[in-house]
Amino acid sequence: MKDDFFILLQKLAQNNVEFVLIGGFAGITHGCNYVTQDIDICLDFDKQNLLKMQKALADINPVHRMTPNKLKLQLTEENCQQYKNLYLDTDLGQLDCISFVKGVGNYQQAKDKSISIETDSLKIQVLDIDALIEAKKTMNRQKDKQAVIELETIKKLKGS
Repeated sequence: MKDDFFILLQKLAQNNVEFVLIGGFAGITHGCNYVTQDIDICLDFDKQNLLKMQKALADINPVHRMTPNKLKLQLTEENCQQYKNLYLDTDLGQLDCISFVKGVGNYQQAKDKSISIETDSLKIQVLDIDALIEAKKTMNRQKDKQAVIELETIKKLKGS
């Protein structure tokens, strides 16, 4: 599954989609152990960026996960403005696209509080550990409380 997530992130990055990795997968990049079932990103919901995202995902069959009939993702220049969040199922897994991160802010604020992560074939922005801790504290769910403990321990061990 992690390989599928990596490919999904590659598709977004290779198509120059403006996003910041947040949520569980961001925690994993900082060294957390927990398992996640989806990729969460804070997305620039600008019309052009949404259309780039749709193009990036076209070959992996994105559908709206929260609609009863799992409607196919069909963004147009006209309907892009109606979206604030997109919860998608794809052939590679779930992708949650949000425009605002509780405790952090909108896409630009998330980007300002992100770090760049780079491998041989992928370069993406990831919410920095302090912002991720704040977001998890604000969410205040049980799984987030556990993540905060782990992230704060990682932060202390790294001396940051």
